[in-house]
Amino acid sequence: MTGAVITIAIILIIAGGSTLGVVAYFRLQRHRADAVAMASYRKLAEEASAGHEALHRQLGALDDRLKSIETLLRSVG
Repeated sequence: MTGAVITIAIILIIAGGSTLGVVAYFRLQRHRADAVAMASYRKLAEEASAGHEALHRQLGALDDRLKSIETLLRSVG
C-alpha cells in the first residue's frame, strides 16, 4: 500500500511540475509578445511625433507667407 501512495505522489509531483512549467512558458511568451507590441507602439508614436513637428513647421512657413500677402494687400489698398 505504501509503494502505491509513493508512486501516486511522485506522479502528482511530476504532473504538477510539468503543468507549472507549461504555464510559465506561456506567460513568458505572452510577456514577450506584449514587449514587441509596446516597441511597435513606441516606434509609431515617435514617427507620429516627427510628422507632427514637420506639419507644425510647414504651418509656420505658410503663416509667414500669409502675413506677407496680407501686408502687401494692405499696402496696395
